[in-house]
Amino acid sequence: RFAIDPSLGRLGIRTITVLRFVLPDGAVRAFEYSGNPGLVRLDPRWHQAALRFVALGFEHILDGIDHLLFLACLVIPFRRFMPLAAIVTSFTVAHSVTLIASAFDLAPDALWFPPLVETLIALSIVYMAFENIAGVRLRRRWLITFAFGLVHGFGFSFALRETLQFAGSHLLTSLLSFNLGVELGQLLVLALLVPVLHLLFRYMVAEKIGTILLSALVAHTSWHWMTDRAAQLAQFQFEPAWPTFDLLLLASAMRWAMLLLIIAGLLWLMYVLFPQEPEAKASNRTETGAGVTAAPEQ
Repeated sequence: RFAIDPSLGRLGIRTITVLRFVLPDGAVRAFEYSGNPGLVRLDPRWHQAALRFVALGFEHILDGIDHLLFLACLVIPFRRFMPLAAIVTSFTVAHSVTLIASAFDLAPDALWFPPLVETLIALSIVYMAFENIAGVRLRRRWLITFAFGLVHGFGFSFALRETLQFAGSHLLTSLLSFNLGVELGQLLVLALLVPVLHLLFRYMVAEKIGTILLSALVAHTSWHWMTDRAAQLAQFQFEPAWPTFDLLLLASAMRWAMLLLIIAGLLWLMYVLFPQEPEAKASNRTETGAGVTAAPEQ
């Protein structure tokens, strides 16, 4: 098993390395990276690729302030386990679907697509923050979280564009490992954020006021992101063009149809698992119990 350690000191920061590795079966594997990406295994085993991409996913979620703010907007009004389980699970499932779909070339490769995704990610944070401020308690908040999770998955995929070359022949393993790293990072953030919010709302500020203030700060920041990214998106000129009807278009349409079927199936499964959030169920039981108790008094 061959590997390269590009520890070239200062020179390694300034260089772009282009490498062609010929496998024993004659297949050619091309590498192109800038600076020092760490130890580059030319033909990694599955566990070596998995460890690399777990670390990459973990680092990416902790470095992605927009994803963290979206996660914070989910946590602020729902700090108990059961409501959070439905919401975070829907976000995880959704971004996993589009992340894997992007790796298999199902995402548009147009130059305007990354700015569009980044703008929608900022919009998702603004929406969730305003929803917290308005005090909306959706029985199926996981549904809108699922929709935004699909967008965030495309955002995660941008971090993998230059690093999937290090996956070797273990593409699916690397994608799942990256997802695992993202989830480990999310769990770490939740483990730190939930107790801090409990202490904040218990000893420093009332929960309703604290929710409004925190969400307003998040909304203010993400609003500026959204306007800046929308300005970048507006620089692209969209010229409609009719696609050429051939076998490639048919194959692409079939892949998109399969993706939509998978998304629909996951939505149905989550609808069954989370018909309504536990808080709503609890309130329904309380109202029913009150009605039964009040009946003898009448």
